[in-house]
Amino acid sequence: MATSVTPHLMFEGDAEEAMNFYTSLFDSAGIIQLERYSAGEQGRQGAVKRAQFSLCGQLFDCIDSPVKHNFGFTPSVSLFVECDNADEQQKLFDTLSEEGKILMPLDYYGFSPRFGWVEDRFGLSWQLNLAGESF
Repeated sequence: MATSVTPHLMFEGDAEEAMNFYTSLFDSAGIIQLERYSAGEQGRQGAVKRAQFSLCGQLFDCIDSPVKHNFGFTPSVSLFVECDNADEQQKLFDTLSEEGKILMPLDYYGFSPRFGWVEDRFGLSWQLNLAGESF
């Protein structure tokens, strides 16, 4: 029987940079564990072999894949963030979309009076909604 389900993020060389970026965005966040590849292992020495971090109580695993892939993240799977207020939402929207792209600008969409969707510079997709406003 399964004991947990944890989102697993696979990067190709920038896992630590992404993890540091994500944990800097939230007050309740931190890096829990970080293991690096050593000389002679399959991955590039010093790259993230396995790491775990937390954002607002949600655990994430991440790695730097030692194998190159013909795929990356897709907006079909995204992180949904309930923001406490419009200022927090705007800050996250601006920071996450910097060097990334805006998929849906912050606006009224019928299902929420203020919602936005961005893809960050690492290719990870984020939906940003005001708390208390639901679909």
